[in-house]
Amino acid sequence: MHWKSLAGLALVAPSHALIRFGCSQLVVQRIDPLVNPGLVPSPHVHQIIGGNSLNATMDHANHDPPTLSTCTTCQPSDDFSNYWTAVLFFRARNGTYHRVPQKANAGFEGQNGGMTVYYMQDQLADYQQQTKVTAFQPGFRMYVGDVEAKTKAQAQQYRQLTYTCLQDMSTRFPETKDFPTAPCPAGIMANIRFPTCWDGKNLDSPNHMDHMSYPESGTFESQGPCPASHPVAMPQLMYETIWDTSAFNNKEDWPEDGSQPFVWSFGDTTGYGTHGDYIFGWKDGALQAIMDDPCYVSCSSMKTQSIEDMNKCSLAPVVNEDLDSWLTTIPGQSMPM
Repeated sequence: MHWKSLAGLALVAPSHALIRFGCSQLVVQRIDPLVNPGLVPSPHVHQIIGGNSLNATMDHANHDPPTLSTCTTCQPSDDFSNYWTAVLFFRARNGTYHRVPQKANAGFEGQNGGMTVYYMQDQLADYQQQTKVTAFQPGFRMYVGDVEAKTKAQAQQYRQLTYTCLQDMSTRFPETKDFPTAPCPAGIMANIRFPTCWDGKNLDSPNHMDHMSYPESGTFESQGPCPASHPVAMPQLMYETIWDTSAFNNKEDWPEDGSQPFVWSFGDTTGYGTHGDYIFGWKDGALQAIMDDPCYVSCSSMKTQSIEDMNKCSLAPVVNEDLDSWLTTIPGQSMPM
């Protein structure tokens, strides 16, 4: 097993109580049960991990992922949540596009693409006096980001959505709000950190964001307090997706004007429109039990499965379209956003 070797990695911030795990790819396709429920195909392509009960609708009133899923692509065997982001494409000098593949993070070698997921607790200096957090509840879902963001000022509203140009697989800094402008030897890491303060009442909201808030001041990692409107501290959920840009790092293939060549599946060439979606699906009280355990990376309270079993779980796309060839247009970009 690879999980025990991770404690020496340079992670996102000094911390003692967190879990970090890999999730293999479940499916890459155009559905979005959170923002565009029931719409097939959805306006842009997503890469999705987690439980195989995923479908285009997932009505929170009658869709319980732990009950309906028969497998999960995530390391914790009790986690049938679904996690997803947009998909990265390379724009070649001749105007064609190619999907950028994902690769496994350090410690998860052999994993079939996908992402790395973190659930982190708010920390005090004393490891034994950490602030406990309330785990997400059945039916909970959330979204972070703005697909319409075109400027850094707009992107700053979501202050912990960033990119890292990986020089090697241990690189974690610096982080930028826009796409890297030079080739990244080990790929581009897209980092999505969700808000961590809940209003304590609503499992969702019309825009999938208003029931959550970032801390009143500072950041989650700096122990910023939750605002009075959103008083309940929840885990910081974070995604790391490593886009394997190695096949696209020859600058002779980049646009003639020297601009960076990567574009999100919804048409964003700045990187400011990055976003992430989450539908909670942990079995019973498994996540709360882990959050109550002051453990680091690998926790005895977390039941796990092998990478081989993670890779076996998959879902056939419901939208039949070519996502793997050189394309003249990115799928869905003729559709209204």
